[in-house]
Amino acid sequence: MDGKAYNMSPAPTAMHQFIVGELHVALRTFFQNRHCLVFVAPFDIFFSESEEYDSPDHITQPDLSVICSKDQLSKNGCQGAPALIIEVLSPSTALKDFNEKFNLYQSYGVQEYWIVDPGNRTVYVNTLKDGSYSIRHLYMEQETIQSILFKDLQIPINTLFSLE
Repeated sequence: MDGKAYNMSPAPTAMHQFIVGELHVALRTFFQNRHCLVFVAPFDIFFSESEEYDSPDHITQPDLSVICSKDQLSKNGCQGAPALIIEVLSPSTALKDFNEKFNLYQSYGVQEYWIVDPGNRTVYVNTLKDGSYSIRHLYMEQETIQSILFKDLQIPINTLFSLE
């Protein structure tokens, strides 16, 4: 800006932002008259081993978060595990989303974790059972994503990739 260079993360791709937008609209529509709220990044999620969130152990900013307990909300974000987190992969975050965040979300009790892979036009839905993501489903391009946690939540996968 003004002739000065600044270190910044690269902006998400158009496809990434389109997918996040489509998911946001679908989720907001679904949860409109229910007791859950949908948040889009940047929005901080604070994970802590204790109930003290003054110095959390981990802070993430998932692409989308669904929070079903208003008690978790603070002026700075969400204290503790949302019910649902969705990450849309980009080349720079894919390994982190599949490994580090997968393990983090699992260990802190995120009930459902979706990983959207624009490159392969697939969506991985991981649902917590007995403390681990033991229920896993891979949705392909012509299928409809089905939440295990929210039985009536269905999103046709082809709507997510209709930009191309």
